[in-house]
Amino acid sequence: MGRRLFKELERSYGFDEVAIVPGQVTINPELTSTKMTIGDLEFEIPIMASAMDGAVSPRFAARMHELGGLAVLNGEGLYSRYDDPYSVLEDIIATPQAEVTEFLQQVYSEPVKDHLMAAQVQEIKNSGATCAISFTPQSTKRMSPIAVEAGADMIVVQSTVTTARHMSNSYRGLIFSELIESIKVPVMVGNCVTYDVALELMETGIDGVLVGVGPGAACTTREVVGVGVPQVTATLECAAAREDYYKSTGRYVAVITDGGIRTGGDICKSIVSGADGVMLGTPFAQAEEAPGRGYNWGMANPHPELPRGTRVKVGTKGSLGQILYGPTSVTDGTQNFVAALKVGMGMCGAYSIRDLHQAEMIIAPAMKTEGKFLQLGG
Repeated sequence: MGRRLFKELERSYGFDEVAIVPGQVTINPELTSTKMTIGDLEFEIPIMASAMDGAVSPRFAARMHELGGLAVLNGEGLYSRYDDPYSVLEDIIATPQAEVTEFLQQVYSEPVKDHLMAAQVQEIKNSGATCAISFTPQSTKRMSPIAVEAGADMIVVQSTVTTARHMSNSYRGLIFSELIESIKVPVMVGNCVTYDVALELMETGIDGVLVGVGPGAACTTREVVGVGVPQVTATLECAAAREDYYKSTGRYVAVITDGGIRTGGDICKSIVSGADGVMLGTPFAQAEEAPGRGYNWGMANPHPELPRGTRVKVGTKGSLGQILYGPTSVTDGTQNFVAALKVGMGMCGAYSIRDLHQAEMIIAPAMKTEGKFLQLGG
């Protein structure tokens, strides 16, 4: 009898296994436009900061807006639980690594307070910034109307894995079409990694999809439960769903690659894979303005029974302005993300983000090692 398999496995690809092919025409980077649109909101750069308490505070959101991007506040984070969240942040930073997960479980057991969440929204709006705030699916129905009334411009519904057909014991779960109709602001939903789920989510009327399960530096979902798809393949699938949905409806839904992005090259590869923008956590936790002061941890880290994250020491690498726009003296692509994107667009002859979608990409397992003997310490 010949060799038989219980399942046939498909090959999937991450950032380090692919390369972008230069275009037949090149353009000056100054001619490129990096604008990103989500619903009726437009941003100068296609870069978002993820809703992690070590990365985004209301003050950080204001600065991110000044620089042309969008920071998402964790609506169920420390800022919505404590009158003085910054002192709690200092306690988290000071806790020894061996004790920090238990301490996080303790501090995140404090109930979310609606008035504190609304006050954080108002602080962001008073700074003149666009306010995006994230909730878990189980809290969205109750909390998103309060956030919108306080001034929130976008609601992000986020969990480790999100589908349009979540089964639960509740009589009537979260129905995205009803949520969208009731709050009248753009709604982004995540996270997903497959064509079918992305398409079903888009069909509910949402304005954006977050792509990524487990790739973040502070996330341990892939280790704890073994679930995830490498980001290039996941983005390609969700972008295919967007294209098919757009062709059938004429309505464009933004696809945002969320997690696992470390360098400007990763940002370019995300967009060539079909993303309209990217969401970064740890790179922004390394900013001088980040509330975690060189530490970061995931939203699933404080789970009371099954934590799926860890506090990581990421260090402080520079100001938010340097990380996004330079100037920089580092040569590893971890700063001046916008210039890296614009130079990459120029090399591919792409005037816009959608133009960059058309660039060719190849499987290239030697991309990071070919000719790099001295860099690799040989």
